[in-house]
Parts: sequence; structure tokens; C-alpha cells
Amino acid sequence: MIRRLLVANRGEIARRIFATCRSLGIETVAVHSAPDADAPYVAEADLAVRLPGAAPVDTYLRVDRLVAAARRTGADAVHPGYGFLAEHAGFASAVGDAGLTWVGPPAGAIAAMGDKTEAKALLADAGVPMLPTYTAADRVEAFPVMVKAAAGGGGRGMRIVRDRADLADAIESARREAAAAFGDGTVFVEPYVERARHVEVQVVADAHGTVLCLGERECSIQRRHQKIVEEAPSVAVTPALRAGLQSAAVAATRAVGYLGVGTVEFLLTPAGEFHFLEMNTRLQVEHAVTECVTGTDLVRLQLLVAEGGRLPATAPPVTGHAIEVRLCAEDPAADWLPASGTLHRFAVPGVTVEFGTDPGRDRGLRLDSGVRDGSVVGVHYDSMVAKLIAWAPTRDEAARALAGALRRAELHGVATNRDLLVRVLRSAEFVAGEIDTAFLDRNPGVFVPLLPPDRVGLAGLAAALAGAAERRATAPVLGTLPSGWRNVPSAPQTIGYAGPTGPVRVCGSQDHLVAVEIDYRLDRSGTLLSWAARPIHPGQPDTGQPDAGQPATGQPHSDRRPDTAQPDPDRQPEVLLVAAEPSRTVLTVDGVRQLFAVHRVGGVSFVDGPDGSVALTELPRYAEPAPVLTEGTLLAPMPGTVGRILVTAGQRVDAGEPLLVLEAMKLEHPVTAPTAGVVTELPVTAGAQVETGAVLAVVTPEQPATVPGPEQPDAAAPGPG
Repeated sequence: MIRRLLVANRGEIARRIFATCRSLGIETVAVHSAPDADAPYVAEADLAVRLPGAAPVDTYLRVDRLVAAARRTGADAVHPGYGFLAEHAGFASAVGDAGLTWVGPPAGAIAAMGDKTEAKALLADAGVPMLPTYTAADRVEAFPVMVKAAAGGGGRGMRIVRDRADLADAIESARREAAAAFGDGTVFVEPYVERARHVEVQVVADAHGTVLCLGERECSIQRRHQKIVEEAPSVAVTPALRAGLQSAAVAATRAVGYLGVGTVEFLLTPAGEFHFLEMNTRLQVEHAVTECVTGTDLVRLQLLVAEGGRLPATAPPVTGHAIEVRLCAEDPAADWLPASGTLHRFAVPGVTVEFGTDPGRDRGLRLDSGVRDGSVVGVHYDSMVAKLIAWAPTRDEAARALAGALRRAELHGVATNRDLLVRVLRSAEFVAGEIDTAFLDRNPGVFVPLLPPDRVGLAGLAAALAGAAERRATAPVLGTLPSGWRNVPSAPQTIGYAGPTGPVRVCGSQDHLVAVEIDYRLDRSGTLLSWAARPIHPGQPDTGQPDAGQPATGQPHSDRRPDTAQPDPDRQPEVLLVAAEPSRTVLTVDGVRQLFAVHRVGGVSFVDGPDGSVALTELPRYAEPAPVLTEGTLLAPMPGTVGRILVTAGQRVDAGEPLLVLEAMKLEHPVTAPTAGVVTELPVTAGAQVETGAVLAVVTPEQPATVPGPEQPDAAAPGPG
């Protein structure tokens, strides 16, 4: 019997495993790096051991330090979680050699499935359907193809190639990424199936010969070949197809002598054929949807098998539908740029359970997170901060509940993919079940923020009024006077906010919004008399007036156009102030009462309204002059490590040509030339740590050649005659 368990992982999965351990009376041990010292999972463990350093290679990937931590704390078992060393045969062997119980499959099974080329050969002999595999580029006969890391997972080391001319570069790039992520740069190539689905079967096996299949999961909606939306069961799987998938999954499980919980992943073609992708010899990130539709605690089954126990003779039935989304710290609209910083508020409404199913309910909302208010999202680890799962009797109900909870969540301080996830769940194709691995490529509309562009001004007004209320509430003198009160009012109150980037419309403008300025005037009783919002653009002088042709204030009711008229997108809405408090503003907008929650942190106002959310940074009234940057200067968009540098100073480059690679959150982010020109500055070196805003390179644009005009007569020459 396991008495004390060390979890060789971090964040959300560590908390998930601890939750089951507490219910079973098993003591827990956490390990943590320096950045994770204050993480929630560390506080929840019975014991904790610090691993010196910050980077994974110094901490969560150090077999010797993890085994030493188990011995030091008296742990008698080790659970690897997922990621890091979860599928490392050497770690499993080291745990066993130390006399500890390994909560996972045998090292031999991990090794057999760890090399995907060898795994495919082994399972093909067991009768599992396969796509052809090529280990040499010259053997590839048809395109498109997918380059994959033989020891990879999580989307790293994968490239789609549609033309032979690009194959060699894709293979080399995949090798570098795979070597950095897994310590093994071996890659292979297989045909890429257009509009394929990613379907996987959850298996669990014990030492007494029982292998159970706990249904299948649909994991087709992916970004950069990484799953972001998963569900169970799959709407594309018929009973006959389900039987075939489960038969192949059982064959694969038995062929490698597997024990414990694992996942056999398949590619489902539009024609209904399926092919083996890989076997994950660990608990999956998306295991929660299976738990919700089967009422089964998969971590408990892992512990049961590790202790030598017997599984039930039959698998539990699948009931209802569950959908999971991965909430990540990243900006989908900026090519999935990862985000870091302090998560000032993390609140999801309607959560019924954390880290487990809720027995006796046919619907609910589950949250598995590794963060809380005040958590710091760093650059050393994966960008996922939480998983949100809804389950209900039907797929439509689960999707609607999940989208609603996401939209109302308060996520302040770090950019996330929340808006994209909501739009995916509400899209017509998703609702109809018409999804595949290219879903995001076909649906650019899901990248648009939830907050309509023409509502940013209202959010700014709500923030300004809440800020004024806060200043009144904390005023040391004359606190009863309304904000901005004057004996003889001569000008409205004015406040500027740095706004979101993108095609934002404020007062009819369709330009790239850099900042928005809000004007408002209150009378002596606190009634809002007028308001206006106008964009501030780079290089554009502030005239103090709204955009030409736009009303400076909301129009009175008597001047409103009839309801039968066509809506005017440039019209400033009429706004009445109902209430303004430091944490909320209530407005009536064109006759509709609306609540805006406002959370101020320093100079930033996080506004959550009925249409969406936005972060607005208050601009100083008298700003310091910004440093003048040379044209063509490229700044680091995030903290990270400079990886490969692909150019040298003085080199001519074309627009879009890669200059260097910035590594952050376990992914490579290429930095490309904004225009054709010459690399005149390259102040960074490979391996250097850089902060946001650091100068990475300067590309001086090429000067257009001077085209001589038509020859003119010499002014000094005498004219004819």
C-alpha cells in the first residue's frame, strides 16, 4: 500500500493528483523550482522539496534530484504527472532501482512507445492500422506530409510540408526543436491527411490481464498541433467505428505489456478510416472529460494498478457529454505569442467541483487550475494555466454552459486565449460537430476579440467613472464633492487609456487604435451630462475634438432616430449614469441597463462588461518623451532566451526572412525582417536572456532607387529663336 507519494511535476497536474491522494488518505510530497516556491500546489502538499534553479533542465528534468527528494522525505512512491519525465523510461527505472513504487507503466513499455518509428513497426505487426512512415527524405513520394519528432509529443517537432522544396528545411527545423525539447533530434515523415480528426481511446490495464477501454475523446481542435479543445464522446464515431477503435487500442496495449492508464491516439480520415498515431504512456491532459462522462477517477485507478490491485471486470458506461478547454497565457491574434506576468484575478463563475467528478449530478462545471489570484505566469514552463470542463446530458448543453462560464470569467493581468475559446464553442461548425485538425485555419473569425470594437469607448467611460468614484472614496478632504466639481465648469474631465491593438472602432474610426481618450462631464448631483470617446493615433496631433463628423456627447431621447431606421455605426450611444463605485459602473446605454465590473491594479483598469473584457492602462497627463527608435528596430515581444541567430551584421535580408529565434514557454518564436534591407545592428548573442522590449536587431530599409525624370532644358540655355 502506498503511504506517501511524491509527484514529480508541477502546477495543475500536481494539484489534481494531490486531490485524489487526500481522498484516499495518502500523504503527498511536492517538488518545486525557485519560481514555483509560492505556487498553490506547493502549499497543498504535506511536504515540499526545493529543486535549485528555474529552468526545467535544472529542476523537473533532473532524475537524480527527484529520486533524492523522494528518499529525503520518506516517500514510497512516485507519480510523474504528465510532461517533463512522465514518459522517460530511465526515470521509471531509476525510481524502481531506488526501491520506490512507480505509478505508471513499466519502463519497457515506455521505451517501446517512446520511439514512434519503432512503436509503429511493433504495433503494425499486432494488426493496428498504420500510415506509411519514411525515415529518409528521398523516400517521400507524395505531398503533403507531416514531419514528426520520433521521441516527441505536445506538438513540438512537428511540421506540415506541402512541397518537396521545403522538406529539407522542415526536417532540420523539426530536428532542432525536438532535440531542445526531448534531447533527441530523430524525426520521421508520414503522409498528412487533410481534414482529419484526432480521436483517442482511453485504456487502463492491470497485472491480472484486464484491459478496459473507457470510451474515446475527440481532440481535433488544435493550435500548432497542440490540443486546446477536447470532448467525450466524439460525434464522428459510430458504434461500429468505436468497436474497431477499441479493438485496435486493446491490441496495442497488450502488444507492449502495458500496465496502468494510457491513451492510444488515432487519425480519423474523412472517409471513416483510422490510423495509429501514437500511444501516450501516461495520464493525458484531457483525461478530465473521460472522468466526467464515466464517473471514474483515473488517478485512483493508476494508484490501484501500481499497488497490484485488480480492475473491475467491465468498463463503466459513458453517460452524457463533456467538453474541456485549455486556458493558456497567450495571444492567439499575435501568432499565439505567449504571455507572462502576474495574474491579478482568476475567477470563474459557476464552478461546481475542482479536480474531480461530482457524483450524483448529470451536469456541472469543473476547474483544474495551477494558479490563483496573485500567481506569476513565468516563461520557463508551458503556457497552460487552467482547464475548464463542462458536462451535461447533451453536447449542446455542455458547449453552451462552458462558453457562458468562460465569457463571464475574470482573468486579469495576463493575456489569455479565452475569447478565442468562447468563439470556437459558439461557432456554427463546432455546434454542428464539423471539426477537424484544420478548424482554426478555416475559421479566422474566432481570432476576433469578444468585445466589439465600437464598445471600447464605453468600457473606457466605465473605467473613468469607477476611477473617479475611487478617488472620491479615498479623498482626504472634501470627499463629498462630486468628481471634477468646479464653480464655473469650463472643460470636461479627460482621461486617456492605452487600449487594445487591432482594428478597433471608436467614434467611427477604423484605424489601428493605440490609445483612447475619454471626456465626461458630471453636474453637482453626479449626473452624467455628456461624454465622448476619441482615438489617439501615432503621429496624429491631439486636437481635443472627437473624430470629424462624430457627436461629442450622447443624444437626448428626443433626438434619437426612430427604431425603424437603419443603425448608424458611427453614432455615439446615449448614456445615462445609474451608479459609479470603485469596483463597478452601471450605465443605461440607449435605454438598456448594463453593468461593467472594474478592477483597478495600479494604473490598469480591467473592465468586464456584457459584451466582453478589456484591459485599459491609464496614460499619464504629462508623459515622459518616449525614446526615439531607429526605423527597422525589432524589440523582444516577451521575455525569453535567444536561440539560434540566423544572420550576421551587415547582411542583406528580404522582408519576412528569419533573423533569429526567441525561445519561451517551451516553444520557438521566429523573429523576421519587417522589410528588405541590411542588418545594421545585432546586439544579442545566442543563449542570452532578454526582457520584453529589448532590442534584438535593427534592419535598415533599402532606399528606393532614384528614377530620373524626363530631361528638362537647362534653365541657363537660351531658348529657340
